Amino acid sequence: MELDKAITERRSIRSYTSKDVPQKLIDEALELASWAPSAGNLQSRDFIVIRNQQTKDDLVVAALGQEFIAQAPVVIVAIANLERVAHYADRGKELYAIQDSAAAVQNLMLALHARGLGTVWVGAFDEKEARRVLGLPAHAKPVAILPIGYPAEHPEPRMHLPPEEYIHLEEW
Repeated sequence: MELDKAITERRSIRSYTSKDVPQKLIDEALELASWAPSAGNLQSRDFIVIRNQQTKDDLVVAALGQEFIAQAPVVIVAIANLERVAHYADRGKELYAIQDSAAAVQNLMLALHARGLGTVWVGAFDEKEARRVLGLPAHAKPVAILPIGYPAEHPEPRMHLPPEEYIHLEEW
């Protein structure tokens, strides 16, 4: 799939078929996610791949009742690894690790879409509860929950701002 097409045709998918997702597709997409830019090339992002139903059910609770998470065959949680950016002090922990994770998540979502899979970026969750469910160490900050599966829906494009609304030439 061409990049422009992947970007413009990707949609947030919240309904999935029960068809199993081959681990090979997940591995390929995660490899492409790892090529995202990162501060100092420290790659301060990790991924937890979840197929266990109980863990997915527990993440639904952490994600404020978003049931579609448990219905997806696979869930990936993107983690900002604060240990890898520790030498950048607060800026590394508060910004660089989040940016590294976000860039990798975008790569991941586009790679999954190109393979015929759907996902949605879930950012609405109780971080403390997600940390407990996943048994994360102190240096691991969950930043996104991504349910993944073959789409059972095909949403229309959403409203998109015209360029003059978001492009500012030299001045605000």
